[in-house]
Amino acid sequence: QVQLVESGGGLVQAGGSLRLSCAASGRTFSNRAMGWFRQAPGKEREFVATITWGTGRTYYADSVKGRFTISRDSAKNTVYLQMNSLKPEDTAVYYCAAGRSSERPLVSTNSDIAYWGQGTQVTVSS
Repeated sequence: QVQLVESGGGLVQAGGSLRLSCAASGRTFSNRAMGWFRQAPGKEREFVATITWGTGRTYYADSVKGRFTISRDSAKNTVYLQMNSLKPEDTAVYYCAAGRSSERPLVSTNSDIAYWGQGTQVTVSS
């Protein structure tokens, strides 16, 4: 069993930055692709960013390209999402996800996702 715990959310003004963290406990996730998703009120959960574990390939939603960066620290079993130039439309609950394999990127909620975190709220004021 893998438990994912997100942190780092909060309230920020438009143009500001936040860094989200996703710490894994239990079995390690060293052989799993990881991803970030978000869900705004009244909307479906959507893909934000993903990273494969072995090769470190990254993929981003068009809406966040150039502003967000996903990274991981294997020694700390932690994945990060650096969010810059935040916009009000980035407001959502952000979820961390762990895949069942290391090299299949998690590019949608239909991807091969084994675990979800509980989410962390990000609110961007205008």
